Amino acid sequence: METFDFIIVGGGCSGLSAAMYGTRLGLKTLCLAELPGGLITTTHLVENWPGVVTTSGPDLAMALYNHAKASGADIRNEFAIDVEHLPPQNGSPLFRVTTKSGVYESKTLLLATGTKHRRLDVPGEKEFENKGVSYCALCDGAFFKKKIVCVVGGGDSAAKEALFLSEHADRVYIIVRRGVLRAEPINGQRVAKNSKIEVLYNTEIAEISGTNSVEKVRFKNGQELAMQGVFVAIGHNAQTELAEKLGVKLNDKKEIIINRRSETNLPGVFAAGDCCDTEFKQAITGSAEAVTASYYAYHVCTGGGIF
Repeated sequence: METFDFIIVGGGCSGLSAAMYGTRLGLKTLCLAELPGGLITTTHLVENWPGVVTTSGPDLAMALYNHAKASGADIRNEFAIDVEHLPPQNGSPLFRVTTKSGVYESKTLLLATGTKHRRLDVPGEKEFENKGVSYCALCDGAFFKKKIVCVVGGGDSAAKEALFLSEHADRVYIIVRRGVLRAEPINGQRVAKNSKIEVLYNTEIAEISGTNSVEKVRFKNGQELAMQGVFVAIGHNAQTELAEKLGVKLNDKKEIIINRRSETNLPGVFAAGDCCDTEFKQAITGSAEAVTASYYAYHVCTGGGIF
């Protein structure tokens, strides 16, 4: 069994930032990430990372991964299936993390487990997943060249998905449940200027149907529209099952409650990124929370300050 100062569960922007920073602070750091990079790898363009005018999600993820590796972080492609709180003893590890490949112990723990895509939960969604129903335009958009598709969602993610899909599809509908598209102003303007994109307000999908793949959607008002692709962008649900098992306090959205030090209610347990109760969720804010967690994990491990 291997022992570390700092174990990070999750390898998105938050987890990789913590891996880089924790290692720089001299902590023996392990980052467990089944798929390093996280959901940012499904983002076509990133234009709000300070100091970088524009990049792609995969490129940003790779840059963070390479930075963490260059700092000496131990990053392993493993999925954490269990986390335990060990009986406290002087100088001994407090936490045990189990994966399918091994068991690891640590003095401190960072949960950067991110989120998973929220589903529509309408008839046909599950049946046609990967047969026209998708949750990632960057991943699947190229399969819909010269076709008619829609993006379901009313936020900035939906706007960005539609803009990317317009580079491939002949027609892109944005299906908005309410009467407004809540996109960042620059993306809202891009949508409005794009002749391939049409926004359908106050509209909800009731059913997705077809034979071997998606052929049409039916709305709650009874109208139908021919469609070969349905891209779902209605938000995410926090992946906090391990946190809940450990006894970490969650809010009513099942998000981890943290303070300004990225601490949870359990001493030595930190959290960062989209799995937390921070209202404004961005790659940069998650990275900042993770770096903060690294700093205070150092305090726990050393019992003193850095400067």
